[in-house]
Amino acid sequence: MIPLRPVTTDPLVRPDGVDTRQGKKLRVTLVRGPFVSTFRAGSNEATPCLGPAYVAGYLRQHGYNDVTIVDAVGEDLNRFWTLDAYPGVIIKGLPFSETIDLIPADSDVIGFSAMFSAEWPIQRALITATRERFPKALFVAGGEHITALPEYSLRDCPALDVCVRGEGEHPFYELVESWSESRDYTRVNGLAYLDATGQFVLNGKLPRVKDVNTIPWPYWPEGYLEKYWAAGKSYGVHSERDMPLMVSRGCPFQCTFCSSPAMWTTTYKLRDVDDVIAEIKHYQEKYDITAFQLYDLTAIVKKSWTVEFCQKLLAEGINLKWSLPSGTRSEALDKETLEYLRRTGCNYLCYAPESGSPETLKRIKKKVNLPRMTESILEARRQGIILRANFIVGFPEESRRDVFKTFKYALMLAIRGVDEVSMNVFSPYPGSELFDDMVRAGRVKLDDSYFLRLISNYTDYTKTDLITFNAEMSARQLAIWRSAFMLTGYAVGYLLYPSRIVRTIKNVFFGSHEAATVFEHRFKDTLNRLKVLARSPLKTIVEPSVRR
Repeated sequence: MIPLRPVTTDPLVRPDGVDTRQGKKLRVTLVRGPFVSTFRAGSNEATPCLGPAYVAGYLRQHGYNDVTIVDAVGEDLNRFWTLDAYPGVIIKGLPFSETIDLIPADSDVIGFSAMFSAEWPIQRALITATRERFPKALFVAGGEHITALPEYSLRDCPALDVCVRGEGEHPFYELVESWSESRDYTRVNGLAYLDATGQFVLNGKLPRVKDVNTIPWPYWPEGYLEKYWAAGKSYGVHSERDMPLMVSRGCPFQCTFCSSPAMWTTTYKLRDVDDVIAEIKHYQEKYDITAFQLYDLTAIVKKSWTVEFCQKLLAEGINLKWSLPSGTRSEALDKETLEYLRRTGCNYLCYAPESGSPETLKRIKKKVNLPRMTESILEARRQGIILRANFIVGFPEESRRDVFKTFKYALMLAIRGVDEVSMNVFSPYPGSELFDDMVRAGRVKLDDSYFLRLISNYTDYTKTDLITFNAEMSARQLAIWRSAFMLTGYAVGYLLYPSRIVRTIKNVFFGSHEAATVFEHRFKDTLNRLKVLARSPLKTIVEPSVRR
């Protein structure tokens, strides 16, 4: 094991003994590890890494021009491999050694993106392997997993020096500045670390950027996005050159199954419409984009903002497709707003009712009015927008009756024309209120097995040994119901609306990258994966840094 790295209190000397009083701008590298899935997963999508791009943009605005982004996924989107220690797990992207080869040898600070807890065992192994090559660099990690489990991550991965919690741009910059100027970075809010005695330290409150319009646009290295476009990779649906975009930060709601309150707090902030329009026009001119996708958790909350945004898209003559693939609420989506969405090119909209049971919605603090949600969904259908609705079943206190209500409501939506109805089984995700409840009750044991099983819960519809804590239905029962409903939902959709069959065949088998739904996108991705594996058999790598 790599020993704990003590935090210096000497304002002039770094922990490795190097005097940095000259105040030079340090060389920073941001690393995104490979994509982790299972052999039979229904999703092997990979998207541009927006988080590191935002951090890089922030650093560059503040004079750190030597910022490198190393994206193990984007560097080889058609490479699949496995680790001997994790049978059943398939990994997309560069192996560890090739990823580390891309990190500049003179890197002073190396930041790792750790967004998803399901990928933590693989990301931890990458961080550990990187430490062997860079024994003196400052190792930092951020993302939703790190924000939710900072102490666990530091103790589980001794190669890590510091965790950046929550909204990472400014605390990461402050950390790099302190490290560069030999100041005591332990005073920077939003950081977590182990001190010289091994005690866990959590610095200050979770910081939030006061004015989101001051956050620089993401920095995309030359040729980075083109790799994803050439491979037909994007979030949700796809056209040809889709641009990831964020128009807000945070979410004002407190759903108990969601990790957003821990990551962003419940403070919700929207960017100025003019700034968003300027960013879109910039991408049109620089990249000739064909569409943009809003990655926000809750992009549409305020009707006045949405209407103004659409009006300015029309006024500026911006003729692009755009989509909301993350799942949105219905409060601001009335007939007027949906008409604007259609007129401005919105071709895909994902709703997130989560449950068809009012009792369940109340328990999980999902403030949804189902009749109003239904009205909004059906109006969007009349406007001709392709729709998806997301549901979760198997919450701890949910009864069979509650689950049946959700199935019934979801099936009604499929019959009424919703193109995709997705059903997932609940599992307590780190950072969520329900996860904390399960931990306090001693029902969750954090280890590699737990993290890797999260993958199956969300992407592998053939698995029946899911993580679940429902008192009335077993994991097997919930898994069977989930798979049965998914098959029924799509069958109903294609039988009642046969024009979709023609569209799907055209997009999947004859289109270059076009995908009108998530199903089509994943179907194309699965076929591509099978072709790649037929040409190049899966290679199993023995990696010394992987825990056994």
